[in-house]
Amino acid sequence: MTNNDIIDMTHIPNHIAIIMDGNGRWAKLKGQARSFGHQAGAETVHVIAEEAARLGVKFLTLYTFSTENWNRPVDEVSALMALLMDSIEEETFMKNNISFRIIGDVEKLPADVLNRLQQCIERTSSNTGMCLTLALSYSSKWEITDAVKQIARKVQEGELNVDDITDETIDNHLCTNFMPDPDLLIRTGGEVRLSNYLLWQCAYSELYFCDTFWPDFKEEELRKAICDYQKRERRFGKTSEQI
Repeated sequence: MTNNDIIDMTHIPNHIAIIMDGNGRWAKLKGQARSFGHQAGAETVHVIAEEAARLGVKFLTLYTFSTENWNRPVDEVSALMALLMDSIEEETFMKNNISFRIIGDVEKLPADVLNRLQQCIERTSSNTGMCLTLALSYSSKWEITDAVKQIARKVQEGELNVDDITDETIDNHLCTNFMPDPDLLIRTGGEVRLSNYLLWQCAYSELYFCDTFWPDFKEEELRKAICDYQKRERRFGKTSEQI
């Protein structure tokens, strides 16, 4: 049976979010440094981005570097930032009509890294295919706190009435306000938690956890996750009979 026989191409998730976990443990199993795992993980990003675009996914959002990751050893953070600079391949994005975005507390990123990312955002902004977003220096608690501050400021300045605040108001002040909520959240690497990632946005997302470390998560693994998603019944609080 081929993979396309399994996947219903009319029921591809619009938005897939991924927690890319397991680079360090993958490298350790091979007797290599963590940086070796991060390099392999960066290569997987390109593989999965191309496959997701080919399948018709409209938004792919990858948890790349959390606000908590700044607490890792300085040499590892420096290596990750250098890898980020080297692994942004505009050619791949242009070839696959992918637009590139970033979300997070990006002002904390080194200036050269941020400039490189901004260049890629500008050069791919006219692409009309899948939107690939990297969550960098990101956490949900930071994002929601920042949204609350923005809203409180508007109330304080008389631009917004407290009674007019709805969940849509919060949606509009999150850094994900340009994308729909994820249909499917995938976490690789065997851990079963959300790790402060898109907590507001994943209220009704289908969750998929697998033991595969991120560097080994290739096209077949993505298709397997989508097949699992397609077997789910998304009720959004309703009964099966109401759907």
